[in-house]
Amino acid sequence: MTHQAPEYLRDETRLWWAHVADTWTLEEHHLLLLTLAAEALDRGQQAREEIAKDGLTVPTREGGAKLHPAVRVESDARLSFCRVLRELDLDIDAPAESKRPPMLRSIRSVNGAA
Repeated sequence: MTHQAPEYLRDETRLWWAHVADTWTLEEHHLLLLTLAAEALDRGQQAREEIAKDGLTVPTREGGAKLHPAVRVESDARLSFCRVLRELDLDIDAPAESKRPPMLRSIRSVNGAA
């Protein structure tokens, strides 16, 4: 079954979402979690772009410097992404020797391989 990633995701994130959704047998709630992970991935990338454009620090009213607010957004997005991946069981095992993603313990592979 081919799943359609949300259109608002970045192109590369939509490809990742579709790959994961089509590789694993996911229930409806897993697809919602996958979408949350993809949104966090995009939010982190958006924050990285802001930091790259503006720098790691921004000026304060007093003329000093403070950490760019996007640094916290990036950090929160990374944590969210990792936590949702953990909920999906997509990072339980070490990477397989082959190019295929590792088998999940709680989600069956679409191909039926164990």
